Amino acid sequence: MNPVDPSAGKPNPFYKPAFGQVVRRQFIGILAATFGWTLLPSASAQEKKGKGGGKGGKGGGGGGDDSSKARGPVFQGEYVLPESLAEYSKLSLIFGRATDKAITASLLPASTMEAFLELGTAKGKYTRKTAVTQLPAGKATEVVIDGLTPNTEYFYRLNYRKPGAGNYTQRAEARFATQRAPGSSFVFTIQGDSHPERPQASHPDLYSRTLVTAAADKPDFHICIGDDFSIERIRTINEANCQVPYLLQRPFLGLVGSVGQVFLMNGNHEQGSLFNFSQKDERRDVAIGVQKARNALYPTPGNEGIYTGHAEPFKEIGALKSYCAWTWGDALFILLDNYWHSPALVDSGFGGKGGKEEKGSDKKNRDWWGITIGDAQYHWLKKTLETSKAKHKFVFAHHVLGSGRGGVDEADLYEWGGQGKKGEGTFKEKRPGWELPIHQLMVKHKVSVFFQGHDHLYCQQEKDGVIYQELPMPSDHGYVAYNEDRYQSGKKLPSAGYVRVTVTPASAKVEYVRCFLPKDETKETKHGMIAHAYEVKARNA
Repeated sequence: MNPVDPSAGKPNPFYKPAFGQVVRRQFIGILAATFGWTLLPSASAQEKKGKGGGKGGKGGGGGGDDSSKARGPVFQGEYVLPESLAEYSKLSLIFGRATDKAITASLLPASTMEAFLELGTAKGKYTRKTAVTQLPAGKATEVVIDGLTPNTEYFYRLNYRKPGAGNYTQRAEARFATQRAPGSSFVFTIQGDSHPERPQASHPDLYSRTLVTAAADKPDFHICIGDDFSIERIRTINEANCQVPYLLQRPFLGLVGSVGQVFLMNGNHEQGSLFNFSQKDERRDVAIGVQKARNALYPTPGNEGIYTGHAEPFKEIGALKSYCAWTWGDALFILLDNYWHSPALVDSGFGGKGGKEEKGSDKKNRDWWGITIGDAQYHWLKKTLETSKAKHKFVFAHHVLGSGRGGVDEADLYEWGGQGKKGEGTFKEKRPGWELPIHQLMVKHKVSVFFQGHDHLYCQQEKDGVIYQELPMPSDHGYVAYNEDRYQSGKKLPSAGYVRVTVTPASAKVEYVRCFLPKDETKETKHGMIAHAYEVKARNA
């Protein structure tokens, strides 16, 4: 095991020896044996991090690492999983697709197991249990728990063992909630780009500490804004290898996914895009592989139950489950996909052969009017907003237009704001049949907050009554405010941490929870401190 990143000349937290800890290579090795994968050597070179994103700030998602230019291995070396993840490496549980009367538990073990859940509506008092379910090694098995009571917090205990073994191992009690009714209060949490493949900007100990802290908030759900499953480090493209980034996140997201649902969104580094799907080389295989991996390994909602969303199946994938919306309590949640419905390259093209189709990766040559959420998603968004009676409306996307830098700084442009940067084109010409640009649509229907990632800092801005909230990285041990120069206004703060939102019928309180490694805590930098907070009043009360 190599404790030093040769390119940096200093200890690297992703490549450190540890005794008595769970090593991620070991976890993946178990899965490799199951699937017959070949694990490649770790990458030896990492670009150094620079404030503002450096050269990587143009289109690579910030952090000074444009990984699209240097293909790496299947996974990033022998990085050590924190001790807090030992149980979640053996068996991860992640909730999803909750309705008023049901919830789905996704269980993924490293070795063959059998398990059941005990549950009830009071702590320590379990009135029912699920059937014993057989869990194949390395495969996510979904258990639907139905017959639940609406607007209710449940307490449960997971029991598991090797098939035929003696007593079951019992995990500590946790909780989940069914769909909240109007008039209820609840908490949800959000993370920005975690980028676990970037050791220079993502520390596994800090990432797990952030998620443990988020889980302590007892959120009904946790939203990942994208760039959590970067695919560029995979050297050999096939369906099994496309699962690797999604498998690597299971122990981490199990920390918060075992107390509340997890919602996943595509970022530019997931590479799940219509542009990739339309190619005739490995990029098509990537687009198919990552979407199938997400839907197989996480309980992703589609156009079903309390959720509306993309209904048209893809022959090679099945239900795409790209965008979705639902109502929870007095709030409407809308998750947009900037990538799966744009025929143009949006950002960070995979691979690259130097051909004509790759010119879109150069911002100078990019057809910005060609970047779109697509007609179907736009009209669904419009209908969802105009038919909702929710007091709070929250919209999420990886970024304005899925590319560029900034929040309100980009909100006037192209299909988002209706203006070409140099006056080129008109909105009515470029988007026939669209009532309004996306920003103006959010203004008309009184969206409270638009949440975005991509830029790797915390920044709160406002335009025309809509809050634009940029999300910090959860795991940046450099505590950097990347790309802050692209935000000309607003409250700007460095990573790391997450955003907690407490929703009541009257208001939504948004708080930035800062997170630090123990060695980096001071009187001024305390783990769990509230670095910034504000309140948004109900707009449709």
